[in-house]
Parts: sequence; C-alpha cells; structure tokens
Amino acid sequence: MDQIDKRILQELQINGKLQNNELAQLVGLSPSPCLRRVKQLEDDGYIEKYVALLNANKLNLGLTVFARIWLKGQDAKTVNGFVDAIQTMPEVVECQLMAGDCDFFLRIVVADLEAYRKFQIHHLTQIECVQNVKTEIPLQTVKKTTALPLE
Repeated sequence: MDQIDKRILQELQINGKLQNNELAQLVGLSPSPCLRRVKQLEDDGYIEKYVALLNANKLNLGLTVFARIWLKGQDAKTVNGFVDAIQTMPEVVECQLMAGDCDFFLRIVVADLEAYRKFQIHHLTQIECVQNVKTEIPLQTVKKTTALPLE
C-alpha cells in the first residue's frame, strides 16, 4: 500500500459516496487508475463495505450507554452463549470481549433512559450466563469518528 492508496482510503472514509471522477481528482489520479486501485483495495479486504451513517437523534435513538458485563464463567460454552444472545439484540451496536476487569464491554443505543432500563431488565439480564451488569452513561460526546488513522 502506497501513499495514494492511503489517500484513497482517507477520502472514502470522509465520503463513501464519492464518484470515481471526484475521488480521482482528490488523490491526483486519472479516473481509470483510481478505479483500479479502489477495486484492488476492495479485493484485498482493506475496504470491507460501504454504509450509510444514520442520525440517531432523528431516529429517536438519542441515548448511547456503555455496559460492562461479567459472566458466571469464562468457559467456551458460557462465552459462546453470551455472544449468541447478543447477536440477536439490535440495540447492542458494539460488543467487545475484554481482557481485564469485566468480560464484555457493550455499546448500546436506545431512545432514552427508560428504554435502556427496559432493555436491561427484559433482555440483557435475562441472558442466563450474565452475572453482573454495570452501566456507564456518558454526559457528552467529545469525539466520535468512524475513520481509522492511516498516517
């Protein structure tokens, strides 16, 4: 991967809807070589997919909370049972298996605090292997990006 490939990736992280002609101009290539490079970046797995980033507030999903999860055990059956259960919950938009204090760290998006309370009671704590849930409620989003650092 050279600097032009990195520029292509940077520009597509900013605007994934760029037309090839616009992208080529931004990175200093003619359209045909630019298109070939994008296709190669896709084929090589650098570009996984293209998505639309939605406005959560407009969709009445204005609350993001973070939940730390402790399981009753760390054996494969328990961990896999939790992972399988979480896959069915669209409110959980990110789930990380952790090394350290807790077993999993979740990012959960819901309408409001009452919606989260219901989600926690009726879904999260109903997963058989969950021992404990600690919820962190952010006061302000200081930085939020989907762009990876490519420098």
